Amino acid sequence: MVVTGFSGAIGNTPLIELRELSRQLGRRVLGKAEFLNPGGSVKDRAARGIVDDAEARAVLQPGGTIVEGTAGNTGIALALVANERGYDSVIVVPDDQSREKIELLRAYGADVRVVPAVAFTNPENYYHVARRIAEELPGAFWANQFENTANRRAHEATTGPEIWQQCDGRIDAFVAAAGTGGTIAGVAAALKARNGEVLTVLCDPMGSALYNYVNYGELKPEGDSDLEGIGIKRLTANFEGAPVDRAIRATDAQATAMAHWLLEHEGIFVGGSSGLNVVGAATVARELPAGSTVVTILCDGGGRYLSRTFNDAWLRENNFAKGQRLAKILESAPH
Repeated sequence: MVVTGFSGAIGNTPLIELRELSRQLGRRVLGKAEFLNPGGSVKDRAARGIVDDAEARAVLQPGGTIVEGTAGNTGIALALVANERGYDSVIVVPDDQSREKIELLRAYGADVRVVPAVAFTNPENYYHVARRIAEELPGAFWANQFENTANRRAHEATTGPEIWQQCDGRIDAFVAAAGTGGTIAGVAAALKARNGEVLTVLCDPMGSALYNYVNYGELKPEGDSDLEGIGIKRLTANFEGAPVDRAIRATDAQATAMAHWLLEHEGIFVGGSSGLNVVGAATVARELPAGSTVVTILCDGGGRYLSRTFNDAWLRENNFAKGQRLAKILESAPH
């Protein structure tokens, strides 16, 4: 199959059966291999959808500049779409993200603005800095991935239907974390539209407010997390109204241990957010009847976290262990 350009190569990623995990659980766990998108992450879909929508509404004009505040992957995807279509890109990144993602952004030609990692309420938060840059820069378009629902619509139109087709409609549950909320909301909407009985579950990292919002209607963060690109303390337009049945939580230690477990036992090299998603999928799978099918998202590759998740010094510094048995990883759930 021949596709047209970078954008044409986005999507139609494989759905990988995690064979050893499925064997040990007695349930089928499938991971949507979004790390195989041409830009290396699930955010390729949102970036393409946001730019397509902006062009259709004529708010992004030829020769313009795409501006975004991001933990990295959306910025990487937007920089590549910008290169493909002849735009400039300005990407604002908090300084607590992995150096690999920042270096990729620079390699791809983005104007990278690294700012201190501060709370959303602080006007110097990367989100607000990006908004101000877009307001002040002639010909700029602010992608605004958190509130721009072209993000969610991209997943409802592509990721969800692909999963349904690849499973031949036989899917019992879908489990994923939320950063902007676009992926889980869009996929959940697509699956529920085809079968309202599909269980949709948010797996939230500690420090995020969505666990309590989904289960109790209250935006209340508890604990803390250093996982990149997931977890949020506010309700975004992309997550608002998402057809999510319930929420569970997982820790950074679980996510990190699972990322290593997937590499050691499945030969799949992914980052901590994917580890968290698989912890969530396995947790939900164990609650379902034997033989059930659970799908999750493998967000990005582990190569973007060589200085963190896959760095022995970083693991020791954070008291994270690798080489754990699956049962131990799943039994260390937060209380």
